[in-house]
Amino acid sequence: MPPSRTALPAGSLPSTVAPVALPHAYRLLNHGPTVLVSAAHNGQRNLMAAAWNMPLDFDPPKVAVVIDKSTFTRGLVEASGRFALNLPPVALADATLTVGSVSARDSGPATQPDKFTALNLPTWQATPDGPPLLQGCVGWLVCKLLPQPELQQAHDLFLAQVESAWADTRVFAQGKYLPVADIPPELRTLHHLGAGVFVSPGWQWQARQLEPVTPSH
Repeated sequence: MPPSRTALPAGSLPSTVAPVALPHAYRLLNHGPTVLVSAAHNGQRNLMAAAWNMPLDFDPPKVAVVIDKSTFTRGLVEASGRFALNLPPVALADATLTVGSVSARDSGPATQPDKFTALNLPTWQATPDGPPLLQGCVGWLVCKLLPQPELQQAHDLFLAQVESAWADTRVFAQGKYLPVADIPPELRTLHHLGAGVFVSPGWQWQARQLEPVTPSH
């Protein structure tokens, strides 16, 4: 397995990426995309897939994500108090399936020494001490854990406040997603149906509010 490509220096953005204003950050998750949760602590880092996630608040933006007790990433999140939600597009479907199918607690080649390195997944860093962000994604939310021990233990549910967010401007710009027809198919978000089957947005229309019906006498 080739070594992982070098991360972009902290503070440097990929050329197509721009910051997202925090009051608009919730919109990155509003349509239910599959995300990749990344975290790092004490020289260790990892990445896992999570289909169960959602926005919780607008400003400041908050999110919820289910992180199973059996995952190695969960320990990194709990120890560091921070994590990132990376939004993979269709181009990363195979990587997303693989990341979600193996655990760093296993001893297979796809998990050693971490999934980034084992699968040759390049990263970039928003800050020197922040979680690794996966290159090739179309959105990123760096989150600070809001400790809720009872929720975490009973339901594997983690709540967090979004500290910063970025998006690929070919997909999301000026606080909203571009029209689906304007987004290249390989950059559209992934939505997991189960058993490794994904769909991506392909049809978009503008709904209209129904006019009230006047009762007849």
